[in-house]
Amino acid sequence: MRKSVWIAGLALPMMIAVVLLLGGSPIVKAKAQQAPVKTAEVKIDNFSFAPGSFTVAVGTTVTWTNHDDIPHTVVSTDGVFKSKVMDTDEKFSYTFDKAGTFPYFCSIHPKMTGTVVVQ
Repeated sequence: MRKSVWIAGLALPMMIAVVLLLGGSPIVKAKAQQAPVKTAEVKIDNFSFAPGSFTVAVGTTVTWTNHDDIPHTVVSTDGVFKSKVMDTDEKFSYTFDKAGTFPYFCSIHPKMTGTVVVQ
């Protein structure tokens, strides 16, 4: 009797394993290779850019959003990009199409600075 209880207890897991192996097994298919994310976000809040310095790939679009209650700008020190004056919740985006280091600042509050490194 003990032998039949042991066999009965083993039979169900073995049957499940056989069913899975013979065609009922779930197959995880890899999705088509997705392009890397080509966007980055910078928050302007409390008189600072967050993140202050970060690295992105060539072709990435960076979007700055002003969450402060006062206006700010985003201006590269080398003249590559320049936003208009942004009020609360306004955004500015720029797509970096070549590698380099791009320091920037707020022209209204020049002590506010940040850097985008593009590789």
